[in-house]
Amino acid sequence: MDLRKLKTLIDLVSDSNVSELEITEAEGKVRIVKSAPTPVAVMASVSAPAPVAAAPAPVAAPAPVAVVAEPVVAAGHTVKSPMVGTFYRSSSPGSKAFVEIGSQVKEGETICIIEAMKILNEIEADKSGTITQILAQNGQAVEYGAPLLVIE
Repeated sequence: MDLRKLKTLIDLVSDSNVSELEITEAEGKVRIVKSAPTPVAVMASVSAPAPVAAAPAPVAAPAPVAVVAEPVVAAGHTVKSPMVGTFYRSSSPGSKAFVEIGSQVKEGETICIIEAMKILNEIEADKSGTITQILAQNGQAVEYGAPLLVIE
């Protein structure tokens, strides 16, 4: 897509009441999402001094970030995602999982699949050993470098 056209679309979304715009063309697909403005209550508490007892409400807002934190990884070799995509434990929904906790794996053996851009990428064990933890949930979106499994 042409950069000028993309800039025009971004300006259109920012100047309108539209919060999200998705366009699919032969050259590709573009999705523009307008970020939500900061809540008025938080802005008011910043500009006007408030008693110490009333201040905890805006301070408590960041608490949900702790839910997104990565799981604690036990000792052993962590297999990390080589790409952004969707994690799958088996080749199809009804199939048996490639590995379970306690499974013995050899280096080069397929241990899971990451789907990226409608392509199923087999992820192979980069070390031989026993699977001690499965850190990602089946069907979960994973980022590059996200821990997937632990091999000891």
